Amino acid sequence: MPKSENIILNFNNVTHKFKQGKSIIKVLDSVNFELKNNSIIALIGASGSGKSTFLHLAGLLEKPNKGKILINNNNTNNLNSSERTMIRRNSLGFVYQKIYLLPEFTALENVIIPQIINGISKNRAINEGKKILSSMGLKNRLNHRSSSMSGGEQQRVAIARAMINKPDLILADEPTGNLDNSSSELISNILLDNIKKTKTSAIIATHSSDLAEKCDLIFKIDNGKII
Repeated sequence: MPKSENIILNFNNVTHKFKQGKSIIKVLDSVNFELKNNSIIALIGASGSGKSTFLHLAGLLEKPNKGKILINNNNTNNLNSSERTMIRRNSLGFVYQKIYLLPEFTALENVIIPQIINGISKNRAINEGKKILSSMGLKNRLNHRSSSMSGGEQQRVAIARAMINKPDLILADEPTGNLDNSSSELISNILLDNIKKTKTSAIIATHSSDLAEKCDLIFKIDNGKII
């Protein structure tokens, strides 16, 4: 189905807090936020400001204490665990600072796992995996395990894994945080180019001003609010 200009993600008066010792920390405070299809948003803020919490909520890894989160106009608050898993599987892609490749699997095997889980035949998944990895300059690294790849190569594999199912929304948490400057530039360009090419939406939490400035809009989390 072609993507429209509909709202892919909506936070409606979302509040989220957690207990730290005897204190209650309010991370998000009545946040309202909308993200249209085919938009790339940079999310900035100091360490501990709530960027990762925001992405966890958007990725249905946590539930808000108050307010509603809608994905493709569907209220996710009352979904059961299986229903939330199906949305994550079909509509969302995740890229992390810690890359989380399975070390016993090759680059290609890591990338095709989401397709196999979604019931795609192994032959088709392999063809799709080879195609996306080759587009990221990893044609000669298909059968390498993470231990024999550089950090930048591993992150490219992680991006390919996140995008192979053509999700509606990519959630990236400090995707260049563990890389040197030259690798960060390469990974930023590969991530953004693939998001734009597939007309996917994305929220990228980052401390990198260079990466943030390449996005369509920049939002900042400050004192539980998104500015």
